[in-house]
Amino acid sequence: MKSQARQTSLSALALILSLLIAPHLFAQSPTASLSGKVIDGSSKAVANARVTAKNLESNESTEARTSADGTYTFSRLAPGDYEVSVSIETLGSKTAKVTLAAGEPQTLDLALAQEPLPNAPSLGDLGFTPQQSQPDAKLQALLEKRTEMLKMHQRLGLIAAAPMAAALITGPMAKAKGRNGQTITEPTTANLDFHAALGGATTALYFSSAYFSIFAPKVPGTTKHGAIRMHEALAFVHVPGMFITPALGIMAYKQENAGEKVHGLASAHGTVAWVTAAAYGTSIVAVSWPIHWKFWEK
Repeated sequence: MKSQARQTSLSALALILSLLIAPHLFAQSPTASLSGKVIDGSSKAVANARVTAKNLESNESTEARTSADGTYTFSRLAPGDYEVSVSIETLGSKTAKVTLAAGEPQTLDLALAQEPLPNAPSLGDLGFTPQQSQPDAKLQALLEKRTEMLKMHQRLGLIAAAPMAAALITGPMAKAKGRNGQTITEPTTANLDFHAALGGATTALYFSSAYFSIFAPKVPGTTKHGAIRMHEALAFVHVPGMFITPALGIMAYKQENAGEKVHGLASAHGTVAWVTAAAYGTSIVAVSWPIHWKFWEK
């Protein structure tokens, strides 16, 4: 009977993981790309110009710098309508609209109407070397990788909240109740195994999310402030809790299976789980809710 219940529990765990993870890991949204060249009024390439692509639906903007030959590239843009613009004080500005489709690279050249002013100082005149005036491709690749890994960290973190909440709700159903050492009611094996399966799913998703955060490339010279600092500070509560909670849960599981009332350190399983969940939920809200925490800005 127990082996059958455990098999049912493992099947439930596999189903939960497949339903929760698959849509987010394997059904990635298709992306579009845009490239082009920026030239001045005399058809010469404009290097190191800042080009902005604004999504007209979400109002999100992405920036890129032109290379030495005046070309720019945007990759991994969401399909849709965009307003692409470039503005240089000495050459004027140019704005154009383009519709991007998934999987179909688009090309859009931007021609500035003016020619360079004869007496306008160049970057070299201002003391910048050619190396300093070129866009940093290595840094751009680093930023893109960090962004993608932190997005995955966020997705898995939000997904982990679902089985975590379910595990907290089913906790009382997997707990034996007694008085003066005498058991009054005992949880069924199915309840115990289902609760354990939810806990296992939570742990797997949690540490998968943590992986993408820990190993995301670090950008040198950046400082963290505000809600990000609070988000990371709360990790000192929920990270140890995610180690302690399963350990206490295993102890409680064995005691329940032996027909005993949960006792000793195992009796703290529920309390530790609630504290861990509270810290975890608060850390998610800290970076998701539009609140400025003045204390953490210091």
